[in-house]
Parts: sequence; structure tokens; C-alpha cells
Amino acid sequence: MEVQNQEECNRILKEVFGDSSSELVSEPESEEDDDDIKTPNSINPPSEWIKIKEIKGLWLFKDFLPLQQQASLLSAIKNEGWFSEEKEEEPSSQNQAMRFGDLPSWAIQLSNSIRETICFNGDGDGDDVLPANLLWREPLFDQLIANAYQPGEGICAHIDLMRFEDGIAIVSLESECVMHFTRLETEMYASDCIEKGEENEDRQPFVTKIPVLLTPGSLIVMSGEARYQWKHEINRKPGFQLWGGQEIRQQKRISVTLRKLCETK
Repeated sequence: MEVQNQEECNRILKEVFGDSSSELVSEPESEEDDDDIKTPNSINPPSEWIKIKEIKGLWLFKDFLPLQQQASLLSAIKNEGWFSEEKEEEPSSQNQAMRFGDLPSWAIQLSNSIRETICFNGDGDGDDVLPANLLWREPLFDQLIANAYQPGEGICAHIDLMRFEDGIAIVSLESECVMHFTRLETEMYASDCIEKGEENEDRQPFVTKIPVLLTPGSLIVMSGEARYQWKHEINRKPGFQLWGGQEIRQQKRISVTLRKLCETK
């Protein structure tokens, strides 16, 4: 099965990127190619996936997009004209954009890069980042949501709507941030304790939050339990963004989330 998947991976990548897709090169071949959102591992030495051990189905790839490709992606998003150009200290009147169906060419390139990164940078332990039925669906994603967050802005704890299939990818750009994950049943237990008056010194409802640092150019992929049984949130209010005991210096942050709509019967 693994051999068949690899052969299928090579075939699709060849169709998308040409004969050079399976070769690693150290630099772009021409200045014209500099503006492309290239497959990250075609210009950088392979990195590796990090399995978030506390959460089954949650994977992090820190070096998904190097600096040059981050700049190209940010430029492509800016050219869409989705977000108003305002000073950081002023609230943006438009900070979110959604697209369904036919995605912009740069988003299709991004999807192809995600698939290639999963194919050629597995963890080597037989534990797939995405199950084969998700990795080889066509298209891999057909919905995107782009968010622009000013310093202090984040998103409340949530699970993505059930109108989307399993397998969700998030690319983080510009300012780094900490995303927290909370297991749904643990949160429900805490609420139940409070309703029953069981919150006291001897029995405190304890909700464990798993922090994940999202650096610029990083990619996270959620499937299975991570997608359906864990809420995720970003609280960027002062005092909440800590990593290694230090508060993160907040700047503007852009995120791109890619999902697949469930087929209607």
C-alpha cells in the first residue's frame, strides 16, 4: 500500500510541478520563479513533522514556508484586496475572507505543497499525517478562509463546523502566536461540575489546555480526534500569549485555513 501511495504521489506531483518535482535544488532557477509560491521542499532541505503527542491527529510542520515563499504568499493575499489597509492601532473593518469551490491559483499551489510535504516528509513511524482517503481526495481542499488579526485580536475556542470534512490545514504568517487546544469532553466535565456546585477547594474542575507555538511559515494539520474532539483557540489579549515564560511580542498576523466541504447527498 505504501509503495502504491508513493507511486501515486509521484504521478500527481509530476503532473502539477513537472519532472523536477522530485528533485531537490538549492536555489530558484531564474528571477521569474522568485515570485512563485514554490513547493517548500524544492528549495529547502527537508524538515520534519512534529507529532503533538497529547492530541491524536495533530501535526505541526514548523518550516513549511521559508521567508521568500511567505513573502510571495502575503503578496498574493494582499493582491486579492480582501483586507482594508489601515494602521495597526486602528481596527480593521474587514478582517476575514472566505472562498468556496474554485480557489485562487495561489491557494491551489498551497494545497499541492501541503500534499507534497505530507508525502515526502513522513514521520517514519508508520503513523500518517493524514489518512490515505483524505490525502488522495480530489480536490484536497475546496474552501479557504483567510483572517487578518491585529495585535490583541484572536479567536475563541471552537471546533470547525460539521459541514466540512475531516482533514483541515492552517498556515500561519507574520506574527507568531500560541494556539491552545482543549479536549471537548474535559471542558464539558468542568461545566457540569460548576452547574452541580462541585467547584470547591477539594474538587476543582481542571481543564487542560495544550499549547502549540505557531511560527511564521508554519503549518498545522488536524484530523480525527484533533479535528472533532478538541477545541482550538488563540487568545492574544495582553498577558495570555506566553511561550517559555516570556510574553510574545504581538504584531499583525495572517492565517490561511484550507478545508473540504462535505458532499451533499
